[in-house]
Amino acid sequence: MNIKDCLFALSEADGAGCLTAASDLALAKLREFVPAERGQGLTVIARLPGKTEHTIMIDAHIDQVSMVVTDVDEEGFLTVAKAGGFDLRALPSRPVTVHGKEAIPAVFCATPPHLAKGERDYTDLSEIKLDTGLGSHAKELVSPGDVVTFSAKPIELAGDKVSGRSLDDRAGVVCLLALAERLAGKELPCEVWLVLSDGEELGLRGVRPAAYTVQPDEAIAVDVTFGDGPGISPEECGKLGAGPMIGYSPALDRAVSDKLEQIAKEHDIPYQTEVMGASTGTNADAIGISRGGVKACTLSIPLRNMHTETEVISLSDVENTVALLERYLLAGGIADA
Repeated sequence: MNIKDCLFALSEADGAGCLTAASDLALAKLREFVPAERGQGLTVIARLPGKTEHTIMIDAHIDQVSMVVTDVDEEGFLTVAKAGGFDLRALPSRPVTVHGKEAIPAVFCATPPHLAKGERDYTDLSEIKLDTGLGSHAKELVSPGDVVTFSAKPIELAGDKVSGRSLDDRAGVVCLLALAERLAGKELPCEVWLVLSDGEELGLRGVRPAAYTVQPDEAIAVDVTFGDGPGISPEECGKLGAGPMIGYSPALDRAVSDKLEQIAKEHDIPYQTEVMGASTGTNADAIGISRGGVKACTLSIPLRNMHTETEVISLSDVENTVALLERYLLAGGIADA
């Protein structure tokens, strides 16, 4: 599987609310390697049997940040609400797609600097209207409740870096698809469940029923984390191209973190560590408290410009994440710990 091509295809596909293109694509790709089924909402689940009943769940969320139409006024301007978190300062003049009766291109309105009275600080998304150009005909094609997504084509940057929308967390999804390809047909020491979960951007919603159903003994949430860039402290981010970040936190299981680091060292797989406080902000938080509790950890890919249409990652970080996950699973996780 070509990781870049798969990532670009997933980046261009929508996966939010009732939009299933990304989930459909991931399901079809996963089925090329292992049996897989649709779960709740956009969630996709695959089970790989092993020699023991010790169960490891690897999760990456398939959904993306989006918006929802709340009003269409008489002049055709749209008001939207958040379905996920993003920076309002980045929205004026940005292109989006309104998924009404058809896919409709639109742009966020921006006040020209010539007419602005001082610097405008947006604090309420409802103040930044969307313009479809449809005018009074907008109500014929757009209704409250319609989903709105960012519009951007993925591009290659210098070296092995790429940019696009929804790399949070399609980068993680690609890791699981590549992992399925590597594990297909191999005798595994433990049972493995690959979960592409829905609703992470809406409050870790989709992974909760998935973890409840799978009942794993341990789990790893594969997501993105803040990457290095201008104005960001090195203590608050990871370096692009230096490998995935193994999570350490009071909310995570230390044995899983230590085993991941041990395997990375044994196999010369580049990695970094990420120390967090009481919450990781990832699906690991929800998985860890599923049923009677799950030993959970995070493995994160550094990413710049999070929750924008110009997110940036290094493809080598994706490849090293896959390599580390494969070695971890073939070692049986912490079953013997």
